[in-house]
Amino acid sequence: MPRTHGAGRVTTLSEVAEAAGVSLSTASKALNGRAQVAPATRARVQAAADRLSFTPNALARSLLEGKTGTVGLLTSDLEGRFVLPILMGAEDAFGAGQVNVFLCDARGDAIREQHHLKALLNRRVDGIIVVGRQTDPRPSLGQDLSVPVVYAYAPSDDPDDVSFTPDNVVGGRIVTQHLLDCGRTRIAHISGDPSYAAATDRVEGSQAALADAGLAPLGAPLFGAWSEQWGRDAAAQVFARHPDVDGIVCGSDQIARGVLETARDLGRSVPEDVAVVGYDDWQVLSTNSRPELTSVDANLQELGRTAARAIFAAIDGDPAPAGVERLPVKLVIRGSTIARR
Repeated sequence: MPRTHGAGRVTTLSEVAEAAGVSLSTASKALNGRAQVAPATRARVQAAADRLSFTPNALARSLLEGKTGTVGLLTSDLEGRFVLPILMGAEDAFGAGQVNVFLCDARGDAIREQHHLKALLNRRVDGIIVVGRQTDPRPSLGQDLSVPVVYAYAPSDDPDDVSFTPDNVVGGRIVTQHLLDCGRTRIAHISGDPSYAAATDRVEGSQAALADAGLAPLGAPLFGAWSEQWGRDAAAQVFARHPDVDGIVCGSDQIARGVLETARDLGRSVPEDVAVVGYDDWQVLSTNSRPELTSVDANLQELGRTAARAIFAAIDGDPAPAGVERLPVKLVIRGSTIARR
């Protein structure tokens, strides 16, 4: 039977442990999500806590474990298209763990970043997630910090750090393989700024897929700006040089939108005459295109959740392996590659 208390009476962890038939330490580990507890035991402890309306005392727990229950999120571009989904995914994981978050935006300024880093350490955060604005490696914060650090989206340039980033090489491969599967064999590639790792990685994956199929790219990849205007201009070049092009891989959805406009202006039907694919699955663009745009979803929210889980594990003394882990991306197929029946 559930245990009842008078007004103001608070259930203790000892009472939860007694009700679940486990030791005090086991009850604590179970409710704090530690890995050393068997699933059946964890479920029994949680059920007892629910019956007794047990609410953990966050202050007491933090004092007992020497932790503050806070994590720092240090970003370079809070207004960025890619940073926000990552932060949302991390927030999901932090919310589930009842962790408080200090969010700091360095705005791409190294001096401002060091100021925020010092402020986070002075607040005695338990860990820090550093979120970059692009997938190019960024300078490490160093190995002498007092708390664990995980890098998300922009990997650290130090192989001893833990980093998570989308697998853009695989993304370029799967989107090109999709065009091949649709019967396209004369495939061009239009991408963004070649100084970005994202641009060159996606081209690398795309050309690898073509090589595996025994095909050559239709001309050299065209690099330019991450914009619809560049997509329009580059598509005009492709159609002029290669009138028989039947597939175009674009390095971003903005570029792909420009390609669709030029194809329409030139009377080239998409996808009947030429199939077009984008990248990033920015739905304000991909789902509002005519036709809707097939694109690659980098799973940025899952990237944020993965980084948050890695910080949890590191705080508990079980850090992830050092190095860069490239996380899976997925293809979202829409009308720009599959004709309606």
